[in-house]
Amino acid sequence: MSGTLYGVGLGPGDPDLITRKAARLIEGAGVIAYPALAGGESLARAIAAGLIPANAHEIVMDVPMTLAREPAQAAYDTGAAQIAQALEQGRDVVCLCEGDPFFYGSFMYLYARLKDRFSVEVVPGVTSLTACAALAGMPLVARNERLTVLPGPLPEDELALRIEGAESVAILKVGRHLPKLRAVIDRLGLLDRATYVERATLAQQRVCPLAEAPDNAPYFSMILLTKGADPWL
Repeated sequence: MSGTLYGVGLGPGDPDLITRKAARLIEGAGVIAYPALAGGESLARAIAAGLIPANAHEIVMDVPMTLAREPAQAAYDTGAAQIAQALEQGRDVVCLCEGDPFFYGSFMYLYARLKDRFSVEVVPGVTSLTACAALAGMPLVARNERLTVLPGPLPEDELALRIEGAESVAILKVGRHLPKLRAVIDRLGLLDRATYVERATLAQQRVCPLAEAPDNAPYFSMILLTKGADPWL
């Protein structure tokens, strides 16, 4: 009988935000899988380090951060094959994922490769979106308002169009795109409504008005903007 694959969300970084279910699964895992920057460390493993059993077998997926999709997809092919081998032996595998597995989570690529062959369970995690809103003290939506989530690499014209037509906006994957994003928001006259958050819930976290954000933002950063017609503002 094959084992079960668990895609476990770890939250945005603070180990205290790991759910009880995720912690229980990690503590009982015989096989742990997680992504790591190619040749570097794994944030996912660092978040869960205090829960990983000393005798657990670890599958490390070295995922290169490149604009081309092929190298990363090849890494997921390799990782999926290693996970499949453990599952075929009847061993459960707990795959660690920063944030939530299905909210810009790398686990979705493993899920697509393995869901038709094995039993897979996804364990939700606290998202960076809700963590950043909590740190900023910034309610995102109320009543019938809509939230628009945008990735930072989008072209300027598309960003402007989508922000202009939105009520509340969360922009992820900011990184090197921060100057472009700030310029777009400034042109729309919304700079004073935007908040910048980086490395949410970690020791190096920073929250400030977007106008005061540094030009060199880390990958784990976000811009929150709300036009706020509701009286909670």
